[in-house]
Amino acid sequence: MNSDQKKRYERIQSQLTTLFPKTTNPLARMASIAALLYHKIPGFSWCGFYLLHDDELVIGPYQGPLACMVLQRDTGVCWAGINEKRSIIVPDVHQFHGHIACDPRTRSEIVVPVFNGQENPIGVLDVDSTRLDHFSETDARGLEQIASLIYAMSDAEQT
Repeated sequence: MNSDQKKRYERIQSQLTTLFPKTTNPLARMASIAALLYHKIPGFSWCGFYLLHDDELVIGPYQGPLACMVLQRDTGVCWAGINEKRSIIVPDVHQFHGHIACDPRTRSEIVVPVFNGQENPIGVLDVDSTRLDHFSETDARGLEQIASLIYAMSDAEQT
């Protein structure tokens, strides 16, 4: 595990746990996550959320170039993360069958499912890089911990 990268995720998680008590609104929390990750992690060319809405994955809060508004059902890395309910690391998006190219400069991608308080997926945290093989298990663990804060802190604050 890359200890510098792990420490960077821990610092971001600490910043978010300081910010999140100010609101339980999940969209506000997602916007803060996207902004912090995009600006604090080198190599992220796009960072944001796709949210399930009427059986579609629709763009949510994000940072980076213009994104696809709606992702074709059961196609691409984001839908794989939803359907498999697990993080997906793609070292080369051009080798991933059904990859949806919103930005042709994207070379690698990681998708982390976001679960509500009842452990149902409500969307994904999607991160792209213009670098091949940019993401690792350290990224997956760090992003999973950060994504889990969206609803975990809301549940704890309301009890």
